Amino acid sequence: MRRRAALITVSGAAFAGCGFQLRQSPALPFRSIALVGFQPTSPLRGVLRSELERAGVTLPEQPGQAEAVFDALADAREKTVAASTAAGQVRELQLRVRLRFRVATPAGKLLLPASDLLLTRDMSYSETAALAKQQEEALLYRAMDEDIVAQVLRRLAAIAPWKS
Repeated sequence: MRRRAALITVSGAAFAGCGFQLRQSPALPFRSIALVGFQPTSPLRGVLRSELERAGVTLPEQPGQAEAVFDALADAREKTVAASTAAGQVRELQLRVRLRFRVATPAGKLLLPASDLLLTRDMSYSETAALAKQQEEALLYRAMDEDIVAQVLRRLAAIAPWKS
């Protein structure tokens, strides 16, 4: 038992000494941000909201009560046929998530000009496995949402501090 405790202590010290640290949300230059322009049922809004809350940012409902306003100019999910057979059966789909946004102060001072983020994933399709492919599609969209939110957080962290 003592040997085990010593091994745990030594390995913990080794990880601490090498600078190992779990990934964290980047430090943001504001304490509150209002999310506007999203559809109420937007999955991307939900992921962004939870990541901002995890970073310690409050999300007031009224833009005037926030230090910054995140304005979603476009938030879209698209699914197109990328390949089909000669008989017209779908063989491959292309999934896209697109976000166009800008960040400003409640007074209208632009902090981050309009930015576009677009992610694309290809997915094979088979009508015999339609239910499994539907679940795969949902997982791909979720992963793309998380990737876009990570990119948004990095861009928000790069905003220079300002005085209101």
